[in-house]
Amino acid sequence: MMNGKLAHDEPMLPADTLRGQVAFITGGGTGLGLEIASQFVKLGARVVLASRNAERLEAAAKDLGGSDVAIACPADVRNYPEVRNAVEIAVKRFGSLDILVNNAAGNFFCPTAELSPNGWRTVVDIDLNGTFHCCHAAYEFLKRSKDGGNIISIITMNALSGWPGAAHAAAAKAGILSLSRTLAVEWGPDNIRVNTISPGPIADTEGVRRLYEERARADLERRRVALGRFGSKRDVANAAVYLASPFANYVTGENLVVDGGRWLKFVTQ
Repeated sequence: MMNGKLAHDEPMLPADTLRGQVAFITGGGTGLGLEIASQFVKLGARVVLASRNAERLEAAAKDLGGSDVAIACPADVRNYPEVRNAVEIAVKRFGSLDILVNNAAGNFFCPTAELSPNGWRTVVDIDLNGTFHCCHAAYEFLKRSKDGGNIISIITMNALSGWPGAAHAAAAKAGILSLSRTLAVEWGPDNIRVNTISPGPIADTEGVRRLYEERARADLERRRVALGRFGSKRDVANAAVYLASPFANYVTGENLVVDGGRWLKFVTQ
């Protein structure tokens, strides 16, 4: 600890917290997915990174420690056969699948009246359908996990409040929340926990750049946050670590909000 605060590289939990666990992380080559993967590896897990960009995935897996702890499995979450194949590769390589992190997402700002059916379909297909594909493909393997299976999906509190300019993403994320709570009940008897995380604006991410910084709304967004600042990727990764760990063994169907109090505060200008 430094000055009462957690040092950036200091593990949040014991170093063997996730030892023996295998995690499949979509959108794992960059951003939140890569940070989650990094923290999982530090706590003993082995990780499988999935996304469409094979080159980026390979570089990320190498940076995480190479094939003993991290492998790349290129897959488009919109394509169920590709997802199923990637999951099977993960299980064949590491022997099991214990954690699924649904992090792959698409989004862009567009007033709903100007949103094309194709734009709507693309985001819903990546976010909602992609999450279903991954859950469905992983189910039989998560059910076999010796410590119980674990699904964590990244959503947003804007899914509950509505998201002007991002109706496609809001609707898709709301669908993921409903799906997750349905699966928490259906798959609870199979010892699979299913939870979601709702991050707020996170610094140095593609979402903040596109939705706020490029539109000159970053200062407004900071003022919407009760803590008055953007979060870090590590903040979200810490939440994922908690939900994946034995410390959350009795937590399922929950939406863990990691947004600095943004959902509590309303600012118009």
